[in-house]
Amino acid sequence: MSKICTTCGLPEELCVCENIAKETQKIKIYTVKRKWGKKYTLIEGIDEKQIDLDDIGKKLKAKLACGGTAKQGKIELQGDHKQRVKEILIDMGFPQESIRIK
Repeated sequence: MSKICTTCGLPEELCVCENIAKETQKIKIYTVKRKWGKKYTLIEGIDEKQIDLDDIGKKLKAKLACGGTAKQGKIELQGDHKQRVKEILIDMGFPQESIRIK
């Protein structure tokens, strides 16, 4: 027998909690300049209680071939990757309407 999700009550293979959580996020993507003029792409607005930020950060770093970290409710990526990050997040299941690029 499979485990039952405590939130939605469905078996874990059929659990829809993460999909519902992805649809309710308001994600902002923007760049900042740091020390010595280096650019960083910041992604914020993803609720770390519902969605694993570390997992998303690892996937983004692997697909973009860059360094970065996930901390304090934000994902930081080295370099200017605003458009690519939006495309990758849409492929991961986040709705296009909920992602804003500044």
